[in-house]
Amino acid sequence: MTSISLDHYRAVLASQPFSVLLGTSLDAIEPGHAQLSLPIRSELQQQHGFVHGGAIAYLADNALTCAGATVLGDSLTAEFKINFVRPAIGPGHLFVDAISVAQGKTQAVCRCDIYVVRNDERKLCAVAQGTIRKIEK
Repeated sequence: MTSISLDHYRAVLASQPFSVLLGTSLDAIEPGHAQLSLPIRSELQQQHGFVHGGAIAYLADNALTCAGATVLGDSLTAEFKINFVRPAIGPGHLFVDAISVAQGKTQAVCRCDIYVVRNDERKLCAVAQGTIRKIEK
């Protein structure tokens, strides 16, 4: 088990130029659990006005890895799968809730739900599951 510090994980997120570019925030962290959010803005939309699947997949990837890292230490995503269940339409923000459902010494299986939040109402837009791997130094 690794030490859990919101400040530490926020610093990790802030060290990722892509996360900073998108405006991602780490809202909560505890062992085996992470919550992140991303404001919906026009630059993240595709031609139909929905949030681009790549932006949603990025958020799922980061949340899965963050949840896994809380139980493994410094980690990377080995693989993940995402199901888009509803278009993500703004205004509002994306919110992702990720948990580690099983972990060993070097890997964890994590899953997450991604929501569109508008006027304090959450609508599920995607679900993802992935394998997170501890970085061996």
